[in-house]
Amino acid sequence: MNTGKGALSGWLSRPVTWQAWVVLGAVLLAGVVRVGLRGPDGGMDNAIVVRAADAWLEGRSPYADRHFLYLPGAVLAALPQALLPSGLVRYLVPAGVTAGLAFGWACALRIHGVEWRSRFAVLGLLALALGFAPFGHLVELGNWTVASVAALPLALLLVQKGRWVAAGLVIGAAVAVKPLLAPVVLLFVFARRWRALGAAVLVPGAVSVGAALLMPDPAGFFTRTLPFLLRGDDRFVRLYEASPAAVLPRLGVPQGAASLLAVVAAAAGVWCAWRRWGSGGAGPLRVVETAVMLMLAAFLVSRPSYDHYLLVVVPLLLAGALVPGAVARGPWFWVALVPQVPGFSWPWLEPGTRRAFRDFVTLCVLALTVARSRVRAGGGVTAGKRSRARGGGVAGAGLQSRVLTRTGRRG
Repeated sequence: MNTGKGALSGWLSRPVTWQAWVVLGAVLLAGVVRVGLRGPDGGMDNAIVVRAADAWLEGRSPYADRHFLYLPGAVLAALPQALLPSGLVRYLVPAGVTAGLAFGWACALRIHGVEWRSRFAVLGLLALALGFAPFGHLVELGNWTVASVAALPLALLLVQKGRWVAAGLVIGAAVAVKPLLAPVVLLFVFARRWRALGAAVLVPGAVSVGAALLMPDPAGFFTRTLPFLLRGDDRFVRLYEASPAAVLPRLGVPQGAASLLAVVAAAAGVWCAWRRWGSGGAGPLRVVETAVMLMLAAFLVSRPSYDHYLLVVVPLLLAGALVPGAVARGPWFWVALVPQVPGFSWPWLEPGTRRAFRDFVTLCVLALTVARSRVRAGGGVTAGKRSRARGGGVAGAGLQSRVLTRTGRRG
């Protein structure tokens, strides 16, 4: 991989010392213990899914709770927790969430060819744990967004290796638990990988249908949950949503205008993702930035849209910081993350229900920053076609990049 190493990037690429591993382990373990001591259910959001599993075991509909926003497959996935003692669950859940976050970070690093044992790998995860508020929020809540945080980098790593169908299976398995990664299936459409698209669609479809048939309310997701998501009329939930359709009305913008703006922004995001894919380019930036743009477009319009959704995209962008031309090398990426620094008191934004304004700023600035990659990539569709013709798609582009690096050429 041609990282354009300077003094700093070369230092970050070297193996880390054992002391750094000890510090990282202590920080992550402290977060797990803190959450375990605070509550008996492994987090408020995790408790919602476990209650749904309990309801199913008792013969009731899991979708009677309108805050259960998952597909039927999540009910079956939560059954082990429903059967385990709470004393174990209270520590097992935050430990599992932390492990999922670390796994996603490790896969994101490997997409860009960064070693797991490097200083950048350890310091990057430490920075996310200590300097990015959504990291702690996700561990504390036990939200199942962690499945998407782990699955998307793994799927993109498989894409980078040319294993598209396997990537589709990973995305499909994640969607079967929580449909957060559904927008990523457009990546398979852009790349015309129809078998991968079929895997990404059929896996959650089969799991959902099979699980729904075991429930007293098989169509509950469509008759209760989906209308709730489309209306977004829960007053409690709305206070924590970061999408323009939720935040702008709190600033005095009419709801209709805010919703229209969110839809337009999401459509523009999908267009930028399509253009980014069409612009081609060697290396992993093309596939990462396309997938990230698709997810950001969805977050702009989805209801709900929470701060911990940012963990699906931020580690992927941060992991490319050693690659020339990456989004994380630009100043606006870091400007977007400033509102998420823990411990800083923002005037008039201290109450928890007002943090959505900070999340809104981060989401919008990050989406604009990634959208600029379409312009920065340059070359248009023609360059992408030339790259695919010479290297055979994403995997071929990565091989070509390695060959150029070994021969000492720079491009």
